Amino acid sequence: MPAKPTSSNPLPARLLLMLLLAPALLWLVGLIVLPHVELGILSLRARVAPRVYEVSLDQYRTFLDEPLYWHTFVRTALMSMLATAITLVMAFPIAWMIAKVARGRNKSMLFILCLIPFWVSETVRTLGWMILLRESGVLPGLLMWLGLTPAPVDLLYHDATILVGLVYTSMLFMVVPLIGALESLDDSLIEAAYDLGGNGWSILRQIIIPHAAPGIVAGCIVVFMLTLGNYLTPTLLGGKNSQWFTEQIYTQFITRFNWEQGAAFGFLLLGLSTAIVWLGLKLSGQKFGEVMRKA
Repeated sequence: MPAKPTSSNPLPARLLLMLLLAPALLWLVGLIVLPHVELGILSLRARVAPRVYEVSLDQYRTFLDEPLYWHTFVRTALMSMLATAITLVMAFPIAWMIAKVARGRNKSMLFILCLIPFWVSETVRTLGWMILLRESGVLPGLLMWLGLTPAPVDLLYHDATILVGLVYTSMLFMVVPLIGALESLDDSLIEAAYDLGGNGWSILRQIIIPHAAPGIVAGCIVVFMLTLGNYLTPTLLGGKNSQWFTEQIYTQFITRFNWEQGAAFGFLLLGLSTAIVWLGLKLSGQKFGEVMRKA
């Protein structure tokens, strides 16, 4: 019998996989890993003379010794968690409408309405809120026209204003994973629960929320991280008294040129976000891999 023609040996599967992953790995190492390593080195040194440094924890001691720093740190964490909770409460009905109630064009239209604000930059969106809420803006003028206030009231530079801006800029990142989780819920389970005498609250608590738990946790993680690291919205809507920790980081790096202190603050913020995400996963009983797939 004639011998079968031999084909050239293909590249080993592992080498081919590495070639495919190389761009992503280079991006991760060059833009994420190496900068964080450099920041870690900066945060653990102190300047003792021009261009002379020694290993030190002074930057972290400064954080503990200065009440303004740790007060701002705690305030940023609490405000970020509150903004995340408000975003979840507001996004859940929207996601339910899109995933389970709306059909056809209405479903697409609702999702586009959630997407429209993100067609412009965060700067433009935040400036839009400033135009609406400033003393000479649209909303104070409307309140005075309705007789609810005797004179225009400046609604900027309050904690509530900061929360409004943070929720507005984060809403889509909560809606999307919730839609993905709710769309996979079988409607027959809800119908069976009603047939067995369940009410709306019990069905929500025992069927809908447990099924949507990965999407809820995924949305909360993304929104919390975005909110915690947000600089523009708290600064513009909160003014000089926003007391947001990212503003402290910016001040150390850009205003005071104290890169060591800024790097320490950055690592403290990274540690805070990691700890809260880990705690949230533990309390919810979710696995990080499954949550990230929903995100």
